[in-house]
Amino acid sequence: MNLSRIIASLLCLAAVALVVAGCGGSSSSAGESTGSSAGATTVSGAEVSGLGTVLVDSEGLTVYEFGKDTGTTSSCFGACEQSWPPVIATGKPTAGENAMASALGTTKRKDGSLQVTYAGHPLYTFAGDTEPGEAAGNESEAFGGRWSAMDESGEAVAGTATEPEETQGSSGGYGY
Repeated sequence: MNLSRIIASLLCLAAVALVVAGCGGSSSSAGESTGSSAGATTVSGAEVSGLGTVLVDSEGLTVYEFGKDTGTTSSCFGACEQSWPPVIATGKPTAGENAMASALGTTKRKDGSLQVTYAGHPLYTFAGDTEPGEAAGNESEAFGGRWSAMDESGEAVAGTATEPEETQGSSGGYGY
């Protein structure tokens, strides 16, 4: 494993925890959204450097399964869902390219919202992934379980994603 990648992921999780702590204890209002909700919810497959084709949400963000979940029941609430927002269904979820419609479903969360499932696993995004092609949460251990990106068959994808644009921000090529 790449130690710098692990440290960066841990720092990102710590930053998210600090932001959540500063937000107070209020719950989401009806007008706020948890997770993906712009337009219809579509799950597709997309290439992530270092991992191959993984499932993504409607915005192209990598989706994850949580090893602590049992069946279609989510175990991620409160601070967990701030770092790992559930993919919320806005109508019947649809399968895009490289995803199987037969694997899609929904499960009811404690707050009454419907979370998208794939191959029986509730789906989440990761707050540390801000652009399509990122999968910084893959193989993370947080909130009592392992987080894994998934392939088209619904299986966990092993490995560490590489940054989509590794030379970004480097003008001199000196490697530091």
